[in-house]
Amino acid sequence: MNDKVFQSLKSTETEDWLDYHVVRPFSYYWARFFAYFNIHPNTVTILSMIIGAGSAALFAHGCFYYEGTTGLAYNLIAILLLCIADILDCTDGQLARMTGKKSRMGRILDGMAGFVWFIPIYVALVYRFYLHHDLEFGWLGITDTLENTWIATTIVFILALISGIAGLAGQQRLADYYIQVHLFFLKGEKGSELDNSAKQKELYDQLTWKDNFTEKLFLYSYVGYTQKQEAVTPKFQKMLAQLRKKYGSIDNIPAEIREEIHRNSLSLMKWNGLLTFNFRSAWLFLFCLLDIPTMNFLFEIIAMGLLYKYINYRHESFCKKITDTL
Repeated sequence: MNDKVFQSLKSTETEDWLDYHVVRPFSYYWARFFAYFNIHPNTVTILSMIIGAGSAALFAHGCFYYEGTTGLAYNLIAILLLCIADILDCTDGQLARMTGKKSRMGRILDGMAGFVWFIPIYVALVYRFYLHHDLEFGWLGITDTLENTWIATTIVFILALISGIAGLAGQQRLADYYIQVHLFFLKGEKGSELDNSAKQKELYDQLTWKDNFTEKLFLYSYVGYTQKQEAVTPKFQKMLAQLRKKYGSIDNIPAEIREEIHRNSLSLMKWNGLLTFNFRSAWLFLFCLLDIPTMNFLFEIIAMGLLYKYINYRHESFCKKITDTL
């Protein structure tokens, strides 16, 4: 990785192997392309949302087992489109840092991108199950009748809701928060985007619906987003409050305390990275190509859910330990 690519990153410590060696360098050249034509980072984010959400139409098709080579082609194109959406989602941040065009709206849009992709994709996968379920019915010994199809599809829809709301949304929200927490203690307040709900609520209250309808609408959503991040990290919130009370600015915290926080946080970054796009999407792609995409819902609920609990427990534990020494 050359110096210019390196400088466009938030930090090498918060990037997983694939992002650091493949996605980020590729995104850097896209960022240069968009910068040359003076395209705003928010425009790139919206383009990412459109492409990612558009892949749902192709994910709705069965793969080789059900639709032969045509279905395989549809699924491979869907995978390619979602990967392009992810590259663009990485590009917008690098473009913002390269051009200085950072904004609160950009931060909000960036956090929403994954949800905009996966909501239509999950709906498409439920519809796909309704059309193609011979494998699952065969394994479970279920007779393929219209009534059984509707019952099974309803169950899959419920799994999709749990997977999307309690799984994907909560897991990516926590992963994003822990990345910003890590950057906060590594680079200070100016080097991270660690937002708190109280400050966002103040900003929301200052805006009027008449003059700032779009921004106020997005900010309303973002207030809820930050509140949910804080709700699942009570021991971190207590530690941060104690540090602010005792030392004021983050820059005044003694080096040994910052180093202890950094060391504990860094050890979790490799696990935290598994909650983000690359790892979870690899499983989605595999299940779709095997023509059992509904297994992705179970994987997110069970396997990714356990990983989420482990990371949250570890992070909260070291925060409590540090708080007790203050």
